[in-house]
Amino acid sequence: EIFFNTLKSGCRVESLQLASMERIERALALYLVVSWRIGQLMRLGRACPDWDAELLLSREEWQAAWILARKPVPQQTPTLREAVRMIARQGGFLGRKGDGEPGVKAIWNGLQKIAACVLGMRFQGTYG
Repeated sequence: EIFFNTLKSGCRVESLQLASMERIERALALYLVVSWRIGQLMRLGRACPDWDAELLLSREEWQAAWILARKPVPQQTPTLREAVRMIARQGGFLGRKGDGEPGVKAIWNGLQKIAACVLGMRFQGTYG
């Protein structure tokens, strides 16, 4: 249910106006992977919070989350929980004491900003 909500609302597959079946299939193949990744980040961020963030995120992705939050980038790789929460903060997650863990909506909104920041970092020549 969460997967299809992400596919429908986050990726907005219903609003695609593609002319051919081939284009629809290509778009769905891409969006299925995106939806799966968002759900995976949410679930593993909760189930395995102490994992190294670089098991699921590139170095540039988790560093971009800290850069956008205007916080010093950690010298060591953060835990998955820390990275997911920092990404979700970019998507509107407040992280207050009673808020619990971030959901898919905050993660997908945060990942959009993170992706733009990573592109900017690469364009600037900061990374690879």
